[in-house]
Amino acid sequence: FYNLPRKFKITITGCRNWCTYPEINDVGLTAIRRGAETGFSLRIGGGLSTDPHLAVRLNAFVQQHQVVPVLKGVAEIFRESEVLRENRERARLKFLFLKHGWTADTFQSELETRIGFHLDHAVPETPPDDVYRDHVGVHRQKQPGLFYVGAAVLRGRISAQQMRTAAELAAQFADNQVRTTNMQNLLIVNVPEQNVHALANGLATAGLPVAGSPFWRGAIACSGSEFCKLAITETKSFSRWVVEELEERLPEFDQDLKLHVTGCPNSCGQHWIADIGLEGKKIKSEGRMQDAYYFCLGGAVGLHQGISRPIGYRCLASEVPDAVERLLRHYLDQRAPGENLRKFFARHSDVQLREYLAGKFVPVAERDPASGRVPHLVEG
Repeated sequence: FYNLPRKFKITITGCRNWCTYPEINDVGLTAIRRGAETGFSLRIGGGLSTDPHLAVRLNAFVQQHQVVPVLKGVAEIFRESEVLRENRERARLKFLFLKHGWTADTFQSELETRIGFHLDHAVPETPPDDVYRDHVGVHRQKQPGLFYVGAAVLRGRISAQQMRTAAELAAQFADNQVRTTNMQNLLIVNVPEQNVHALANGLATAGLPVAGSPFWRGAIACSGSEFCKLAITETKSFSRWVVEELEERLPEFDQDLKLHVTGCPNSCGQHWIADIGLEGKKIKSEGRMQDAYYFCLGGAVGLHQGISRPIGYRCLASEVPDAVERLLRHYLDQRAPGENLRKFFARHSDVQLREYLAGKFVPVAERDPASGRVPHLVEG
């Protein structure tokens, strides 16, 4: 398959947390049991960028020996879909669903025709309900007496000294393995129970907390203008500053939170699936163009999946901590018993949420999506 229209992302996970994010990949296979047999659920057509679309689940239980033929069949559909070659900005599987009328049923019918056999019907599935999929914290392994320890790496940025310290701790308290995760964190595995406390303390001392605040743990940032020529705003230092500000201002905040920062509309920071998503913009202020952010609220994957709402509010980057603090204080003051952020946002209008962010009534601000063609290898 050397002649695919554009990039083609496949994820396979046996993790109950779905830490590979099957909802936003072209093909997502998630392990599921049917009695004593382990097979896979199949999702198709996920992707974010400027036209977000969460993958659709097919009515299929994919047996293990069927995985390769199924993936081959999906790749053939992608390769031979001429409508996906007409516009390189729309050369992704998701556009069969977004622009060309395909449904889960039509895709499955075409897939089964190509592979030459019918897939078994799907079995009931319960997607993960957790906000986080980062494996941060201390977790028992299936091997008796062993644990794995996940450390939260703020913004995915780690120093050489922190890496050396993590390696030394893994050698001292575990079996010398350090792993990285999809969410830019570190895992040290095979930790004997008696070593867990000492290891966690060592990581925390190195600035790699095992129990970070909701802001520290939930912050994600793309590369930003420091390294990416497509970015409109700087994101890495900005997101660290925002986290530090919120930790100081809202130490009582007690809810899981995903705060994603992306430096342009292409959503490498995945702001479409965050509780609070910030999309980089520019605003003219004091006679010059300055970094700014547009707010999207209420995104999620898993059991309550949904694309975040562009609510029509943007502000200077320097004003973001004030806006987020106002929003979260309204939540803390007004939430119903057991109500999480996602439900709170869902029961408020865009006008109300803009007022909470701005501290006053403000007219809707246009999102201003990037004009022109999406650069090569970026569109998601």
